[in-house]
Amino acid sequence: MSDTVSFGYEEVSPEEKTERVGSVFSNVARKYDVMNDAMSGGMHRLWKDRFVRRVKPREGEAILDMAGGTGDIAFRLAERGAQVTVSDINQDMLDVGVERAMQRGIDGLVWSRQNAEELSFPNRFFDAYTIAFGIRNVTHIDKALSEAFRVLRYGGRFFCLEFSTVEWPGFKEVYDAYSHKLVPKIGQAVAGDAESYRYLIESIRKFPKMPEFEAMIRGAGFVHTKVEPIMGGLVAIHSGWKA
Repeated sequence: MSDTVSFGYEEVSPEEKTERVGSVFSNVARKYDVMNDAMSGGMHRLWKDRFVRRVKPREGEAILDMAGGTGDIAFRLAERGAQVTVSDINQDMLDVGVERAMQRGIDGLVWSRQNAEELSFPNRFFDAYTIAFGIRNVTHIDKALSEAFRVLRYGGRFFCLEFSTVEWPGFKEVYDAYSHKLVPKIGQAVAGDAESYRYLIESIRKFPKMPEFEAMIRGAGFVHTKVEPIMGGLVAIHSGWKA
């Protein structure tokens, strides 16, 4: 097994990746949602709405929203009556989420700092596990998937929203040029941080392609796995069930 992992286009030790990813999200936490709007033209809101519709949260069920930092997914889940635990490895992101929840008058969410690779929750504790735009930043994705499987009850469902590989001819080239050349500049202009956004774009390029990631989800034990590409694979919704 390789003793290095990817941090964007660099190969670094697992410990260094964990530390550097933490620094990235601490740096961008306060501008994270503003930058999401700027980079996607607001499209991320529609993707998240679609994602939560696929999850089908139900009244009273327990859902773990991993890498949920600023609360975007959790707020949508809670609106439908779910009991949501919002977890993130980065306290700065959680702090922003707590502030946003208070501003919106959203009560009842549980906020818990957690490492996706080593969750502190008991076995078979949640009805659903969601993670949006977070799994590509995990140091060992296979460990995070195994933990997701462990904490889900039998019949529980796993849903992941993540950037993927654009497959539409023409659009792929335009998107590549936009993301590599313009996104870091937008990051500098809006958040005063080009390097963090350069890493975030590079991390998308290094993330497994849709069939490969689906195979990883199956390898963690999930069944009835499915991939739903959006905008030609710009983003994708991955899902699976714990039988």
